[in-house]
Order: sequence, then C-alpha cells, then structure tokens
Amino acid sequence: MTSAEITSSFGRIVRGTGPGLLLAHGAGGGIDANYGPVMDGLAAHRTVVGPDFPGTGRTPRSDVPLTLDGLADGLVAAADEEGVETFAVSGYSLGSAVAVRIAARHPERVTGLVLTAGFARPNPRFRLAARLWRELLAEDDGHAKLAAYVSLLGMGAPALDAVPQDALDAALKQAAATVPPGTDDHVELAERVDVTADLAGIRVPTLVISTAYDSLVTPRLHRELADGIPGAEWAELESGHLPFAERPGEWLELINGFLN
Repeated sequence: MTSAEITSSFGRIVRGTGPGLLLAHGAGGGIDANYGPVMDGLAAHRTVVGPDFPGTGRTPRSDVPLTLDGLADGLVAAADEEGVETFAVSGYSLGSAVAVRIAARHPERVTGLVLTAGFARPNPRFRLAARLWRELLAEDDGHAKLAAYVSLLGMGAPALDAVPQDALDAALKQAAATVPPGTDDHVELAERVDVTADLAGIRVPTLVISTAYDSLVTPRLHRELADGIPGAEWAELESGHLPFAERPGEWLELINGFLN
C-alpha cells in the first residue's frame, strides 16, 4: 500500500489559535477518547489539529492494511488542509511511533515532539498482549471480556484498586459498547511497528513521558525510545497506560510545560 491510499481526508477536530500542535492517538482509541480530557488546555494557546486514524472517531475504516508511513503522511496532510505549516507533535502510545515517523519524513515541518507511553518497537511481552487483545476482539461478540482485559492492562494498579465496584462495572460496560471498528487494524500495526532506525536522526526538542505504572507498554519501552533520541528529556507520570483517565491535569501540565 502507498501512503496516498489512506492520506487525507482524515476526520479531525481543530481547536484554538497560535502555534501548531498535531495529535497522534493510540491504537483502539481516538482523539476524543485519548485527548478529550486535556483538549481545552492544549488549545488555550495553540492551533490543535487532532485527526482520527482510519476506523475510529470521524474517519471511516480503511479497506487496506494500515502502514506507519500512511498514518504519518495522513496526519501531515490534515495539518496541510487546516493551513498549519509547522507544528509540534504529541503522540500517545502507538501515536508516539507515528510522531517519530512524521519527524523523520517531514523534518522541516516539526518543531518538537512529546511522546507519552510510547514505544519504538514492540518487545515479546507487548506482542503477547497485542495478540490476546486481537483474539478477544475477534471472539468476544459483546466485547465484555475485551473491555475487562484492556482495563486490567491499561489502568495502573493504584488507580484501578481505588475504583468502586459499581463505577468499574459501569466503565466496563461503556468501554465494551464503544470499541472502534478499526481497533484490530491499529493493534495489528502496533505489532509490527519499528522506528528504531528513525530515532538517531531526530533533531527537534523531544520529551518522553513515561507512565510509571504501565502494564501494557512498560517503562522499559519508554526508556528505549528516550535513549535513542539525541537530547531527549524524560519525565515520569504516576499513571498506568491511560494518563487521560488517571492523571489528566498532570499530563497536561507536562505537555504544556515542555511546549511553552
């Protein structure tokens, strides 16, 4: 597949004015799900362009396999369509690899990177988690087991332990009912991502935010990402893989503090 086959138009949210900020969300997520809780704060002083990957939110599912180059070029094309010439990129989870690839393919456009809960390539543990994720997605018609599995791996133990049972049951029911149709496409791509060769060539200021209680994309993978990018800064967030649910205020503060 060529990148042109899935390049624009990606559905998107556009908010605010000022310097550009391009958002790259995670697998099985979406801009509203992953960045909604911090959107107002991000857009307070920036033009935020948040495209949804194919198969989630505002973008129909692709009828061809996704590629990292295709997603990267599609996000940049969305910025083009909004008249945003240069931008920082905030990538979350799979979106961190997309952000790195954007910086590698379009270095003249990118002013900085913020990479949260990210990975340069999956290790065997992550591949096992992704394989089980896809199997549950295929076998579990109501997505109840899938919602429980993703919540168990996604939320940090301190946050999950503190959730009352009735609230947890309601959250699982909501999660099961809102699985994006493109989730399998995203997770399949995450299993084969590898941007390690791109890292050494990154020449823009970069912040890697490690979600310290992450059981899905573990801190060891965050560290590999940070160590590969020259001069990358490091910050830790006391959160599982879902900072937008567990620590949205602190996550926003880290992003804005670095971009400012």
